[in-house]
Amino acid sequence: MAKSVRRVRTFLDEYVLPNRNKIFLCGEGRLVNLAAAEGHPSEVMSTSFCGQALAVEYIVKNKGKLPVSVIMLPEEIDNYIAGIQLEAMGIKIDELTEEQKKYLSSWQEGT
Repeated sequence: MAKSVRRVRTFLDEYVLPNRNKIFLCGEGRLVNLAAAEGHPSEVMSTSFCGQALAVEYIVKNKGKLPVSVIMLPEEIDNYIAGIQLEAMGIKIDELTEEQKKYLSSWQEGT
């Protein structure tokens, strides 16, 4: 039905209808966050979703025991997530040296 079709940019097509109305179609009509992802790679999203799922599990298992406040994800859960992600990627992690452990424990804020 379109009078013309043009690629405006990657993952964005413009369809001009006979009445001059325009339809902009993102990601060829598929799920945009998957078809046109220009942000985080799937490994980052996988790690994030895993953290969310395990955080919910932690909250459910500790119902009534947690304070009403922002709860940091326990380090052991965070380390577990990192470990399974590295394993899935076929990456083995080295043990930190004492100097590295000292440096990491000295951080007060920032990344």
